Amino acid sequence: MDNDKESVFLKLVHQHKGILHKVSKMYADLPENREDLQQEIIIQLWKSFSLFESKSEFSTWMYRVAINTAITYFRKEKKRTRTFAPELSTDTADEIYDAGRDEQLEIFYQAIQLLGPIEKALMFYYMEGLSHKETALQLGISEINVRVKLSRTKEKLQNLIKKQSHGF
Repeated sequence: MDNDKESVFLKLVHQHKGILHKVSKMYADLPENREDLQQEIIIQLWKSFSLFESKSEFSTWMYRVAINTAITYFRKEKKRTRTFAPELSTDTADEIYDAGRDEQLEIFYQAIQLLGPIEKALMFYYMEGLSHKETALQLGISEINVRVKLSRTKEKLQNLIKKQSHGF
């Protein structure tokens, strides 16, 4: 029975491995830190897998565990040295994300590194297309709070990028 549970878990994680990549890229700036974070997320997913109730989609539950793990990881690793490309610019995160160009996406993720952990979570859920209500449920805050914080976070991200004054 335990082997069945393990294979179901591994299959689900493999199906939704994109979540691991996106979350780790938003919260960790170096490849080795991303790998560490992905491993930590997988460990936390496995530890809490028995608590997963199929009331929601596995991906929804995985988002929540991944973001919470990343926030905790970020707080623990707060003192680590960051490395960034010095020049970042765009008008909106949407334009970069939707453009699909690797270079622009990489620059966007580097800009995301400058945000706080909750701001990163808000942007992640926003980019994943979650509604304000769904995001509120994931983060345990009110829908109105999500709207306000998301608006401020988008503005902050735009300002961070514009300060660099280097266009694509």
